[in-house]
Amino acid sequence: MTHATLAGAPFVALQNNDLYLEGVKLADLARTHGTPLFVYSKAAMLSALAAYQRGFAGRNARICYAMKANSSLAVLQVFAQAGCGFDIVSGGELDRVVAAGGDVSKVIFSGVGKTRAEMRQALEAGIACFNVESDAELEVLSEVALSLGKRAPVSIRVNPNVDAKTHPYISTGLKGNKFGVAHERALQTYQRAASLPGLHVTGIDCHIGSQITETTPYLDAMDRVLDLVQAIEAAGIPIHHIDFGGGLGINYNGDTPPEADALWAQLLTKLDARGYGQRQLMIEPGRSLVGNAGVCLTEVLYLKPGEQKNFCIVDAAMNDLPRPAMYEAFHQIVPLTPRNGDAVVYDVVGPICESGDWLGRDRSLTVQTGDTLAVLSTGAYCMAMASNYNTRGRAAEILVDGDKAHVIRRRETSADQMAMESLVS
Repeated sequence: MTHATLAGAPFVALQNNDLYLEGVKLADLARTHGTPLFVYSKAAMLSALAAYQRGFAGRNARICYAMKANSSLAVLQVFAQAGCGFDIVSGGELDRVVAAGGDVSKVIFSGVGKTRAEMRQALEAGIACFNVESDAELEVLSEVALSLGKRAPVSIRVNPNVDAKTHPYISTGLKGNKFGVAHERALQTYQRAASLPGLHVTGIDCHIGSQITETTPYLDAMDRVLDLVQAIEAAGIPIHHIDFGGGLGINYNGDTPPEADALWAQLLTKLDARGYGQRQLMIEPGRSLVGNAGVCLTEVLYLKPGEQKNFCIVDAAMNDLPRPAMYEAFHQIVPLTPRNGDAVVYDVVGPICESGDWLGRDRSLTVQTGDTLAVLSTGAYCMAMASNYNTRGRAAEILVDGDKAHVIRRRETSADQMAMESLVS
């Protein structure tokens, strides 16, 4: 038996010229369930989580999965059963945590635009903490908590003005970003929070971006956060937990991010050296837990040669896989069953009526109409960001566990899409 694991997708392997995810032949799933189809590896998720768990062994630490990366209920169930908390950014995500059996007392509520209704929902549910992102939000949260006879546990998200060296759309720690409170104003904001009767200051939070592949930005951000902890506590406001966010990148195209346990070995050494090693730590990884766990299967509909470009037209589109259109992101694209013959360079594009509807540019492929391709590393920010543009139904989803494949979301129909709409009588 030939066996070759693909770079960046450790649980995807070529066996006897067929692509498998764990113990399941992907071509069989495409035949049975149709395409486009998202397929996720449970083992890949738990393997990625295990690296963080190794990194925090012996520490007072809580790993909260940043569920905006992939909020499918069965994915949340995997992390809930593994003991994770959750990082949410909406009331709807809190509903999903509850539906998946997650522990609400391990939920962190982030985001710049929490509504009063969402604040009430989270307070009544008994979440662990709000990551507050502005002075105005402090005032509103205090009012809402007092109206319920409660005090809201808060940490303040500090913007350390550290360049995460990532795509500008997913950089969150610079002065020009909408997130957090400026490093220079943080002490003043903490003093205001401590004075409000409906709040209880519990920690400090920092998150500088996503798809970070270098260690230096984390080390720089940690130094700035710990400087602030020292200043805030000197002003008489105790900080019980330190939250370093998430953002660790994955291998999409030869990227070399540090392993989670290696990264945290360096960060914990710095934390210990500065005397904060015994504090409760919180982190919110998302992409690094699920990104490389997923593949999207798509059928080749047509091959269209052109004078300047050759096009491989597939049935997956920007509504299924928004990352290339939004970020010019790279995903490896490979056939489920490799063919012999001369390769042709194609742009892999979808059926949507937009020039931005592409999944991969200048890809060397040996394919024929009717073949099925796998778009790799699509476990994060793909299905979670999918839409119904062009009245296209969202794809079905499968969770693979060993040699078993579980349907975790059926394919969406036009009737599903129109169910909430009405004609005017």
